[in-house]
Amino acid sequence: MSLHCPRCNSPKVASFHQAMKVGAAIGTVGGVARGVSAALAGGQAGALVGTIAGPFGITLGYVSGAILGGLAGGVGGCALGAQLGDTLDRHVLAHNLCLLCGHRFNLPA
Repeated sequence: MSLHCPRCNSPKVASFHQAMKVGAAIGTVGGVARGVSAALAGGQAGALVGTIAGPFGITLGYVSGAILGGLAGGVGGCALGAQLGDTLDRHVLAHNLCLLCGHRFNLPA
């Protein structure tokens, strides 16, 4: 679907996604922090599984659990933050700009 300016009906419209970018960044940081803390709390399970391989296995299980938890949390947080930011961009902030007449507008609700 092509956007058209509501003032001059021009199809030349640029969209800015500042809130989506900021929301994705904040969501990523929060998701990584949450994922690492959950993984460290659950790292005892990884250490328990790693006891089969000895002390090296315990350390490897604990560290790999923290890394994988951070990655999973970061991806989830980024996706959620981007969705919230996109909604904010679309309906609250005037993030569309007509390149011909300079009119800024939101998408219709």
